[in-house]
Amino acid sequence: MAELPVPLDRLRPAREYVYESQDKAMVDTLRVLAADAVEHAGHGHPGTAMSLAPVAWQLFQNVMHLDPRDPHWPGRDRFILSAGHASLTLYLQLFAAGAGLELDDIRALRTEGSKTPGHPEVHHTDHVEMTTGPLGQGLATAVGFAYDQRRLRGLLDPDTAAGASPFDHHVFVIASDGDIQEGVTNEAASLAGHQRLGNLVVVYDANRISIEDDTDVAFTEDVAQRYRALGWQVLDVDFTGGTEGHEVPHYREDPRSLYDALARAKRTTDAPTLIRLRTVIGWPAPTKQNTGGVHGAALGAEELAATKRALGFDPQESFAVDPALLERSRRLRERAAVRRADWEQALQRWRAERPEAARLYDRLREQRLPEGFDAAFPTWNADEKSVATRAASGQVLSALAEVMPELWGGSADLAGSNNTTMAGEPSFLPADRQTAAFRGGPHGRTLHFGIREFAAACIVNGIALGGLTRAYAGTFLTFSDYQRPALRLAALMGTPSVHVWTHDSIGLGEDGPTHQPVEHLAALRAIPGLDVVRPADANETAWAWHTVLGRRGRPAGIVLSRQALPVLPRADLDGGAEACASAAGTARGAYVLQEARDVEGHTSAPRVLLIATGSEVQVAVQARNRLQQEGVPTRVVSAPCLEWFVDQDEAYRHHVLPEGPDAPVRISIEAGIAQGWHEYTVTSTSRGARISLEHYGESAPGTRLMEKYGFTQAHVVDTARRLLDEQARHGAEHPVRTEKDHT
Repeated sequence: MAELPVPLDRLRPAREYVYESQDKAMVDTLRVLAADAVEHAGHGHPGTAMSLAPVAWQLFQNVMHLDPRDPHWPGRDRFILSAGHASLTLYLQLFAAGAGLELDDIRALRTEGSKTPGHPEVHHTDHVEMTTGPLGQGLATAVGFAYDQRRLRGLLDPDTAAGASPFDHHVFVIASDGDIQEGVTNEAASLAGHQRLGNLVVVYDANRISIEDDTDVAFTEDVAQRYRALGWQVLDVDFTGGTEGHEVPHYREDPRSLYDALARAKRTTDAPTLIRLRTVIGWPAPTKQNTGGVHGAALGAEELAATKRALGFDPQESFAVDPALLERSRRLRERAAVRRADWEQALQRWRAERPEAARLYDRLREQRLPEGFDAAFPTWNADEKSVATRAASGQVLSALAEVMPELWGGSADLAGSNNTTMAGEPSFLPADRQTAAFRGGPHGRTLHFGIREFAAACIVNGIALGGLTRAYAGTFLTFSDYQRPALRLAALMGTPSVHVWTHDSIGLGEDGPTHQPVEHLAALRAIPGLDVVRPADANETAWAWHTVLGRRGRPAGIVLSRQALPVLPRADLDGGAEACASAAGTARGAYVLQEARDVEGHTSAPRVLLIATGSEVQVAVQARNRLQQEGVPTRVVSAPCLEWFVDQDEAYRHHVLPEGPDAPVRISIEAGIAQGWHEYTVTSTSRGARISLEHYGESAPGTRLMEKYGFTQAHVVDTARRLLDEQARHGAEHPVRTEKDHT
């Protein structure tokens, strides 16, 4: 008789509750190892790792579905240590599970090249899902992981009962008092509650101690009530023996209550869960437990010895592990293999039942772009009316909707301004959250972040880290300031999240200086590993999206205009005096848009080189026309993404921006501060100037502000004439012009 397939139930913990004397002994071993590792390094955070050892043990050994041998198993639950300073909490469980770390790795904590850096780093240590350390971002990004799981479920297996799909998994977070205090966690938790993300479980380590010691100095709110108000299920577990306040006369570990709370959280499908766990930081260090002193410093030899004696360990031994206990804890690998086999059976059944979805799944796993991707992008003709690049971006997204189901996103309450809604696509909302205006479902595609820019950026980071779908978030460029910590972390992790930033300059007009970005382009370009793309017209916008979606390994922001911009003529460079290069040059970061020509219309070496981005490219084109009429061969370079241009080979860069004794004078034109443009406008052999904006704008029509602040054909032409005159009078040996040319 054929065996019946094993039913999959991902709502249950990985196994029934087990916590025998050997488990307790191994947990105590991990506490001591945490103290030993920090003492050996001379710095670190031992306290939380000591007190959370039994918590992490329950998660890894009993509750989570994971495969210690395969950190990339798609059926795994995800674990996020939002309290990244307590990195040993994670490292020690990976060691105990045989998941890629050995005792030498623990001994090498916080040393150069080790697998155990001071904070967990994704792509560096196996089984680390994201880089954590900046408090709050782990929990907020975990909401994005939960979003991703639900969207992927909707793409691949929408109708299977909860817990019975191979694409069901949970996201577990350990968060600290510091995480809960950070504003971004409230932003993201509010969204998680609104979205009823039952796949998200947060263990809040309420030890009430931080670097400045007692959190009462700044933090006395009722966190449980706050999270209930946000729509979360809140459960309480106490490891302090029920003591009120901050005096802890004794300690009562209660692993069974914790397991029961985690099991209940897994079975709750209509709300995220916060388990408020009361612990004693640094237990059982005799004099430093429950103090700020054990939070971020080594115990010291005397305190460490006393701690070991309290737990029955030899104070003369360091990094001591009973081989039998380690062998027992690493049996997790065998249990995991059995669970994974069940999952693989379920996946094969699904493949047989849903062959089309299986093909999509395989493509997503292989990170292949869809068939029809290149052909899906719209194009615009130069004889069409002007179009704002934000509007062009919206048309691109709608065109991609059918061919690229993994692409989804939305806006921080600015969808109508950011043009981030794909035409006709439903909202990502639980059934009971829908309204007459916003229809959709739990697997919908249009995201509504509300006015929560920081959380939006964290959430798209989490979605991107999930690995199979691509998400974008929109807001005004000036509000990218709210997102900067998440942008930096995305760049640090190499996470391909996408941001749509509109209203990109003083050209937005009457909203005034609060909404007119001035320093933002330079500030964003200062983040290593972040691609900042500012297209000049509709066709460059399409190529910006094409390039961003074709690249992985780094985040990107597409910077778009509110005001309409002319569609630049597109033809081969040899097509005549008014021809422009193809917008495909966008993918190279900077390219020759209009070539210099002599009086007979033939291609010529340029005497003037105009470099511009975004809406200012049209000003460069107008200035070129005037200079060409005066007999001055002038090249226009559109430079939508300096990061992509830097990636090009030297020969190409020198072709676009020629150097040498006969190099042209160079002028950059961008409606923002000039910081960053010096290296492109001044060389050892050519003169340069930067037409920029070194002050805030004002409330007036955008066209008036552009004229008032010098972003005009006349100003560019006058600047070019002045540089040419200086070059003629002084030659290349005279010090080059370096000042900014601005009003």
